[in-house]
Amino acid sequence: MVVIGRDSGAGETVEFGHYRAPDGSAGATVGLDCESPHAALVVGKRGYGKSYTLGVLAEGLAAAAGVAPVVVDPMGVFGTLATDGSATVVTEPRVDPDALPPTAWCELVGLDPESPGGAVLWRAAAAGTTIDEIRERLAALDCDRAARRAARNHLDLAASWGVFNPDGLDATALASGTATVLDVSGRPTAAANAVVRATATALYRARVQGTVDRLPWLLLDEAHAFFDGVAAPALRTLLTRGRQPGVSLVAATQRPSALPAVAASQADVLIAHRLTDRRDREALARARPSYVDSALTERMPTEPGEVRVVDDATERCHAVQVRERRTPHDGDSPNASAVVPERSLK
Repeated sequence: MVVIGRDSGAGETVEFGHYRAPDGSAGATVGLDCESPHAALVVGKRGYGKSYTLGVLAEGLAAAAGVAPVVVDPMGVFGTLATDGSATVVTEPRVDPDALPPTAWCELVGLDPESPGGAVLWRAAAAGTTIDEIRERLAALDCDRAARRAARNHLDLAASWGVFNPDGLDATALASGTATVLDVSGRPTAAANAVVRATATALYRARVQGTVDRLPWLLLDEAHAFFDGVAAPALRTLLTRGRQPGVSLVAATQRPSALPAVAASQADVLIAHRLTDRRDREALARARPSYVDSALTERMPTEPGEVRVVDDATERCHAVQVRERRTPHDGDSPNASAVVPERSLK
């Protein structure tokens, strides 16, 4: 087996696929290293297997020893990972509001921190660790009534999302022996961002403080929606400082041009499905390491499941066919022809 992400030695490995020869035939088995932490980027246009690949990685990580995969599911398509008992799906994830710093609350609810309402909310969040405590602090502040009302209305909006609870998920629960799927589908983008920020922060802190033994892997689908929201600072921390405490991040997106430059520059594994949008191909070309020739973007994969993998550990580029999932894939688009029309009674 050829192992991507490892230049030598042995250790835990995710079964990923096999080499794809120019004539389409299968070559040697390809695995992905999970013995050490990694920052990985999975890109590809819709319908070419980006989410499928993320599911393959989640399956492999769930079967590996010593790691703790956490999948953020913004589309509601990863619940099938639980069909073989190797994953737990959290359909209504809740997180501790104290995981968000006071500075994040204004951005979270859409208040300008320099506005009167934003400044009041900032002050209240700095003194409270729960939604109720922040409300109490708001009521006690000596401030303009209109500013207090604006802050309270926006805070009530955040409370209505139902994602905040002091007894919400913590790193110990997330770093269990099975994969955890956090289903944030149907949630407002801001609410999903709050869950991701709290989750990423909790996993990072737990490893820094030594309160969990397993190495966490955060798998993030539709990553552009989170790098553009309140979750971004925590994700940047994982990219730039996650290796030392042992926290990995796998960011998947159909819009690599919408990601910050750090997402590509810090990735030591790049998995590229087919891309046709000019801006996305240009973003991929800018992310191309010097040891990879221009063929990365000039000869993109053409079929679903085909990928080009750039491996920083060995400074090589591989043509790979992603293996089939062991659990059902729920990310395919529905077909109109599959719908049986009701016939009227005569």
